[in-house]
Amino acid sequence: MAPAPATARCGAGIVTAPGAAPGSDRQPQPQPRGKRQRLAAELRRLRDLAGLSGRELAARLGVSQSKISRIESAALLPSLPDVEAWAQAADASGEDFALLRELTREAFTEVHTWRARAKALPDVNEELRSSDVHAEALFNLQLAVIPGLLQTAAYARRIFEIFVTPCPPEEVAALVAARVDRQVTLYGEQRLEFLIGEGALRTRYGPVPDQLAQLDRIASLTTLANVQIGLIPHRHQGRTVAPHGFLLHQGAQQEDTLVTVEALHGQLHITDPDSIGLYRRHWDLLQASALTGADARAFLRQIITEIGEQTS
Repeated sequence: MAPAPATARCGAGIVTAPGAAPGSDRQPQPQPRGKRQRLAAELRRLRDLAGLSGRELAARLGVSQSKISRIESAALLPSLPDVEAWAQAADASGEDFALLRELTREAFTEVHTWRARAKALPDVNEELRSSDVHAEALFNLQLAVIPGLLQTAAYARRIFEIFVTPCPPEEVAALVAARVDRQVTLYGEQRLEFLIGEGALRTRYGPVPDQLAQLDRIASLTTLANVQIGLIPHRHQGRTVAPHGFLLHQGAQQEDTLVTVEALHGQLHITDPDSIGLYRRHWDLLQASALTGADARAFLRQIITEIGEQTS
């Protein structure tokens, strides 16, 4: 799949995580920036100063050499105990210990602003695909907008046009094409689960025919074997408070699991195991209130009928 040909220079051009999809295994690993990248650089510096090879450090820590390489390339964010053990093995100073602890805490809840990421990344869509290629499953909660993987081209275009940082008209077409192109993952084997609030289904971002076409598309996708779409009606009693949506990338191991939360100012990346556990529990509670399968399709038909009657 080809990435968007132009760099995304607007906020909405970067809000592609809900619709991001795996690329091929030959795609490069994502290149994290900010605190996470600095942490990786500091750890490598300490290893070099200690005169240790990656193999020697791995032996001291009781881990694989590949894990050392992934940490130093910023492809893997180590836990605080991992960082402290690394520093101890490299005979780090007290000052270095303090810096590493600070960088680790900040890296676990790093915010990537839309504007900063647009300037820093030559191709944000490529980064998102690369981060998802290692996910065994994706869990996507959206309360105000349809998830990107499920969007029609017309719906996606309107979202890009009206986002808090609107896209220039000359970039919208390329961004819409990239989003639609990534939807090929819907027909693969990766496990994809979605929870959509009724508000997202009823909110009209464009002409009524576009909204009805979007709801029809969701109904058709509920029949895919690897996809589960849950709809949360307003009439169901809430089991928890959902202040915002999120996307959980579930990796084969805990260290490969990531939660992303989209806010108006940017995207929050969460890799702390305790925080990820909180999002998992939140998902389970919300899922218990959702309609799936035939019930979800019946609910969509009801909304489609109501919208048709209101506009006739």
